[in-house]
Amino acid sequence: MDRHSDRVTARSLDYDAALARAVEHARGWLTALPDRPVPPRQNADEVLAVVGGPVPEGPSDAASVVDELAAAAEPGLMAMGSGRFFGWVIGGALPAALAADWLTSTWDQNSGMRYATPAAVAIEEAAGSWLLDLLGLPSDASVGFVTGATMANFTGLAAGRQRVLTDAGWDLDRDGLTGGPRVRVLVGAERHDTVDLALRYLGLGAPRPVATDDQGRLRVDALRAALAEGTGPAIVCLQAGNVHSGAFDPIAEATAVAHEHDAWVHVDGAFGLWAGASPSLRHLVAGYESADSWATDAHKTLNVPYDCGLAIVADRAAVRSAFGVHADYLVHAEGPGDPLERVPELSRRARGITVWAALRSLGRSGVVDLVDRLALRARQIAEGIAEIDGAEIVNEVAFTQVCAAFGSDENTRAVTAALIADGTSWMSGSRWQGRDILRVSVSNWSTDEDDVSRSVDAVRRAMATGRVSA
Repeated sequence: MDRHSDRVTARSLDYDAALARAVEHARGWLTALPDRPVPPRQNADEVLAVVGGPVPEGPSDAASVVDELAAAAEPGLMAMGSGRFFGWVIGGALPAALAADWLTSTWDQNSGMRYATPAAVAIEEAAGSWLLDLLGLPSDASVGFVTGATMANFTGLAAGRQRVLTDAGWDLDRDGLTGGPRVRVLVGAERHDTVDLALRYLGLGAPRPVATDDQGRLRVDALRAALAEGTGPAIVCLQAGNVHSGAFDPIAEATAVAHEHDAWVHVDGAFGLWAGASPSLRHLVAGYESADSWATDAHKTLNVPYDCGLAIVADRAAVRSAFGVHADYLVHAEGPGDPLERVPELSRRARGITVWAALRSLGRSGVVDLVDRLALRARQIAEGIAEIDGAEIVNEVAFTQVCAAFGSDENTRAVTAALIADGTSWMSGSRWQGRDILRVSVSNWSTDEDDVSRSVDAVRRAMATGRVSA
């Protein structure tokens, strides 16, 4: 008994020192975020010079390894959790979600089967049910937890491919794609590139672009004409949140037209799907519940740590047919099916635990406040930049995206470079509607009015120092 107790104590101490150091470094990082310059101070090669080299010849103390890791990484870290980080569409981490992520790693559950890891699967199923309720999507839809929006799109489109080919009388599982009817995929001309990437993974080839308006919204008349040009199995991919303008396709009208042609409708809502949780913003996604599949990212608008996409499919049989697998060594429990039947992975971490923690900590009213606040901060930033002499907001600020220009493309690029060099705020450069822009994505739960003010002041300074011509 004493020997066993000593062994348990020794093992606990193995973890205690390393975890204590990790907690201290984590607290230091989080404490510094509000005032830390956003850009990294070192590039990847400079960090590699410290962490690389020959393989160590022998073991090292775990706590010392944690200290070494933190010291080496710190200069190369982007302050993505800062309230002044607006590059790309990347949220922060809510306190409950971050802590739950630590527990998820500690518990180390492989969440593919209900029988093997009941706690993890039950928590994910609860989170999935809450999500469907909050978003107003079909309560019996399948919810799968994947790596991010790319794989969420892949999952929804895979289910769609399975369904439309089956309806066309083609056995995809037995015969593959070769020799089968071609699946037409129609998308808005301004869809996100990850849609094309998912289609490439699925062997469906390049999609047929459909004309969009000046904000990147798919035109329903163009979709109707494109669908009428052909026959056979079809998938229509709509967008909830253009990555530049933040605009939403007219989902209700487009879905109705697509369904007239027996097409599967998939909605790419990486960040914009969350508008459905807000009474004041739900009009942006009106009718999206009539689609067939939806993709979003919890690490964007919901602000859970990275590696947490959500693939939602109304037709459970279609997604199970696409991803289900049965092997002699797998033990399947009674219930609504195993998680491995909803995603393209057998082994994965329990990503849904952080989603449960975020939703449990926020509640319905907190989710509404989070989504509304992100949209409010975007409007405040747009209003602040618009007051700067020579600045122009070039999009309709419908949700959380803002696009600004500063005269010529050359000026806009110079202002963007000066802003990043300033370090107070990070807004990424891009090109949209034929011109260079400064793109702002408001995604962090902690962004407050002070962050907005400091960031707009940084743009004003960049305009003064970076502008190269009148």
